[in-house]
Amino acid sequence: MKDLSLHILDITQNSIAAGADRICINLSVKGHPQMLVLEILDNGKGMDEEFVREVTDPFKTSRTTRNVGLGIPLLLQSANMAGGELNIKSEPGKGTALEARFNINHIDRIPLGDIPETIKMLIMANPDISWTIRFSSPNDNFVLDTDEIKQYLDGVSIANSDVLEWIQNTIADGIKLVYGGVLDEVN
Repeated sequence: MKDLSLHILDITQNSIAAGADRICINLSVKGHPQMLVLEILDNGKGMDEEFVREVTDPFKTSRTTRNVGLGIPLLLQSANMAGGELNIKSEPGKGTALEARFNINHIDRIPLGDIPETIKMLIMANPDISWTIRFSSPNDNFVLDTDEIKQYLDGVSIANSDVLEWIQNTIADGIKLVYGGVLDEVN
């Protein structure tokens, strides 16, 4: 996968397929050396210990449509290539927490990609899911919570095109606020 936004799309699709109705996407810059840390947390059906141990194997998948699952193995590869790592914690009936780390200054760190567009599309396709998006760095923090937004919409769907455009623009502004000057590919 070319960028982090595509990994986010893939992993959150796994969460949705696992029945999650709450998904949190955290993207932070922390540590020394500075690491870009992606966390995706869900309340889906979770995985047992054996499946978690084997989930980075491309031939271990819960899919019934094909016998290969490349999303997590490719995320692991992207993290490893950038001097990082991938950790997954899960428990049946309680959900899954995935964390991928990337050294910010590593030449092989994949770019962010179009995270605002990706999140807008996820919300548009899954308006009933509670989405929490968090960005943080030593400089600032940003949070977008769709449950809070829905309280102000007065019956208007969160999947309304004007609302989605506002969400996309707000996320883009949040990325610039939090990562401006920290990540080189921020537009």
